[in-house]
Amino acid sequence: MRIYNTMSRKVEEFVPIAEGHASMYCCGPTVYNYAHIGNLRTYIFEDLLHRTLERAGYKVKHVMNITDVGHLTGDGDDGEDKMEKSARETGRSVWDIAAFYTDAFFSDEKDLNIIRPDIVCRATDHIQDMIDLIRKLEEGGHTYTSGGNVYFSIDSIDDYGKLAKLNLDELRSGARIDVDSNKRNPKDFVLWFTNSKFKDQAMMWDSPWGRGYPGWHIECSAMSMKYLGDHFDIHCGGIDAIPVHHTNEIAQSEAACGHVWVNYWCHGEFLVNDKGKMSKSSGEFLTLSVLKEKGYDPLDYRYFCLSGHYRSQLKFSYEALDHARAARKAIVEKVSLLKAEAAPAAEPSAEARGYMDAFDEAMENDLSAPQALSQFHMLLKCDMPAADKLAAIYHMDAVLGLRLDEVEPHKEERIGSDEDWKLVEERAAAKKARDFARADEIRQILMERGFIVKDTPQGAILEKKM
Repeated sequence: MRIYNTMSRKVEEFVPIAEGHASMYCCGPTVYNYAHIGNLRTYIFEDLLHRTLERAGYKVKHVMNITDVGHLTGDGDDGEDKMEKSARETGRSVWDIAAFYTDAFFSDEKDLNIIRPDIVCRATDHIQDMIDLIRKLEEGGHTYTSGGNVYFSIDSIDDYGKLAKLNLDELRSGARIDVDSNKRNPKDFVLWFTNSKFKDQAMMWDSPWGRGYPGWHIECSAMSMKYLGDHFDIHCGGIDAIPVHHTNEIAQSEAACGHVWVNYWCHGEFLVNDKGKMSKSSGEFLTLSVLKEKGYDPLDYRYFCLSGHYRSQLKFSYEALDHARAARKAIVEKVSLLKAEAAPAAEPSAEARGYMDAFDEAMENDLSAPQALSQFHMLLKCDMPAADKLAAIYHMDAVLGLRLDEVEPHKEERIGSDEDWKLVEERAAAKKARDFARADEIRQILMERGFIVKDTPQGAILEKKM
């Protein structure tokens, strides 16, 4: 198993901390709005990683957070809490908004056949864990309080920004409107807000520093450490998290634990359209529900995502999605015919195993889904017994996630009424009794009704007379 590590900028062999186990943390959604299809591309990539690790023989522990407080409209410390903003615009409570969009997110994941993480942790359920981590940082001399807020001092560590590979002078914390005059260093970031620029904040908790709420970055550090410890294998997210969120996560986490926190950093590229990167902030984004309303199956979108490598930008268009839908439909029809012919072989042939091994090799080489799909299509076209082919298809689909095991076997559409088929049965009985006159008479009756009787090794069938 080889995977690209953003920290080293290289494809590396995956060597787990605990033999046979893979611990993985993924940044989850901020539940103030629907996930757009660009967001969902990241979760499909993480699902492929999860499935491929399992195929490679690892027992995966997959943790994902739900950000239901503290994520501001800017990636730094500027802007308004997105939950508060949505509450004001919709007239609903922040708690109702969080519950509604959390359910919507998991409905999308189910439609896309994304494996639910082993642990889903909500930020609002882990405030004390965040407070405990901030206190640990405070005891280590990594924080200061200014203007009522608790800040992390990036000058307290030697390697801030190592993931982003940017000079501190170049690193920017989001698109700033006002520089926070409380900061000693403009790149410092808030761990706990007690002095918000917005009054009557709905989500607030008591803390040693006063009543307030956590900064965005502390959430993932606290929750990942709670469930995976202070050293785990893989941390995933979108590439937009690299320069600020993941950079700040690393800073505070490694300051707290005193050693490397995560071994492999994996990031998915953007979904783009004619206007560039898809984002909620622009107000123009597509949801899975919109695609469904237009008649697409969610698995059409999953197949579309499989056509591009997770580290390459993927351009969305309805024309491209139409091609994905047609390709997936052809696959389903082929599988349906195969299932009507045979059950999957318990012991696939050597030829089938060759395709299976080539597929696995592609996926285990940095999740090369387009190459794996190529093997899948070569398998569909090859001349191989249906049972062997089906076994290989199911093997591959356990990673692709197209639900091919749920495809119904093809059934020939029966023509003719029950009365017509009673005549077919009577004709068969007449032939068996060597009453050929009656058999011919029945054939003529059926011809007058518009049918031709054809005798096959499996029995007589009816066909429409042309």
